[in-house]
Amino acid sequence: MTRRVLLAALVAVGVIVTLGLALWVQAGDLYLPALLRRSAQPVEYGFEVVARYPHDPEAFTQGLVYHGEGILYEGTGLWGESSLRRVDLATGAVLQRRDLAPQYFGEGIAVVGDRIVQLTWKAGVALVYDRDTFEPLGEYRYPGEGWGLTYDGERLIMSDGTSRLRFWDPDTLAEIGSVEVVDGEEPVDDLNELEFVDGEVWANVWQTDRIARIDLDSGRVVGWIDLTGLLTEEDRGGRQVDVLNGIAYDSEGGRVFVTGKWWPVLYEIRVVRRG
Repeated sequence: MTRRVLLAALVAVGVIVTLGLALWVQAGDLYLPALLRRSAQPVEYGFEVVARYPHDPEAFTQGLVYHGEGILYEGTGLWGESSLRRVDLATGAVLQRRDLAPQYFGEGIAVVGDRIVQLTWKAGVALVYDRDTFEPLGEYRYPGEGWGLTYDGERLIMSDGTSRLRFWDPDTLAEIGSVEVVDGEEPVDDLNELEFVDGEVWANVWQTDRIARIDLDSGRVVGWIDLTGLLTEEDRGGRQVDVLNGIAYDSEGGRVFVTGKWWPVLYEIRVVRRG
């Protein structure tokens, strides 16, 4: 009887260990059981300002992309004022501009090879341009609102103001998947401007000073970057400003740029882990 009990106990332990190993999954740079993956606490980050650059205070920034050699592409919003721009990083000068038709409220942008894709807020239309000339190449329809857009080298990733990120085929702009973004078990709504950064998507969260660092496979927020106090009163210069919005990443130089709607300054920041 004792031997049977011992044998049964050993078998039970073996089954538990096997199931535990089967549930072990990679999450960021930590290995966590799948059952605990969603409940892991995001890492908290602050920032250091590395450099300040001039930014057009009339730009209601909705999308921002760094494209090398000191050049940014920027999409701006507002009815009758929306535009696509090529901007010199060092001076903030607008080198090239195409205004959108007045029925479009411009939103996020992404560079896909020799094309630029720009979302619109309420119209459900994505505008595609030649990257160099800004000449229109086509329009594509999508359901719902358009907020943020980025490109991970294989898929376009867009936000629509909810907690869901949608994946699009970069050639047809057809939806090919989606993921819900969560902090623990709670959905993270109001995802706005997006940037693909070293395998993560970084998202402005509308009307906050925080950026969510999102694992695309799980939708889990793996970190929060708190940019409270970034725009100082001195930098603001008494101007009317709106919310933090606009993230650009220099993948070769490892530089992160952020700005906001009607902000007179664009910042290069260093993200610093707290604690």
